[in-house]
Amino acid sequence: MIKICALSCLLFLTSIKLGVALECYVCDKQEDNKGKCVATIETCDYGYDVCLSEISWGSTPYWQQGALKQYYISKKCSTKDKCAKYRSNNMATCTHIWYQDWKCSECCKRRSL
Repeated sequence: MIKICALSCLLFLTSIKLGVALECYVCDKQEDNKGKCVATIETCDYGYDVCLSEISWGSTPYWQQGALKQYYISKKCSTKDKCAKYRSNNMATCTHIWYQDWKCSECCKRRSL
C-alpha cells in the first residue's frame, strides 16, 4: 500500500513538473511572422528559461546591388543570460530606419498550461 501511494505521489509530482515546461515558438529567418513562426512550438530543454525573438530588416543574405529589403523573423529557446546579452548586443543596430539594415531582439516567457 505504501509503495502504491509513493508511486502515485511521484507520478503526480512529475506531471506537475512537466506541466510548467517552457514552450517557445520556433522558426529561422522567415519572411513574416505567420505560418511556421506562429504554428511551430518547441518544449525547451532543461535550463532554457526564456524565448528569444529576433526581427531583422535588410537585403537578402547574399549581397546584390539594388536588392529589396525585407523582414526576417527568428524565434527559439534560450537562457535568460544569453538572451539578455544578445539583446544588449543588438541594441545599437535596433534603429527601425528603413534604408539601413537593422536587428532587434526580445526575451519573453511563455509557459504551457
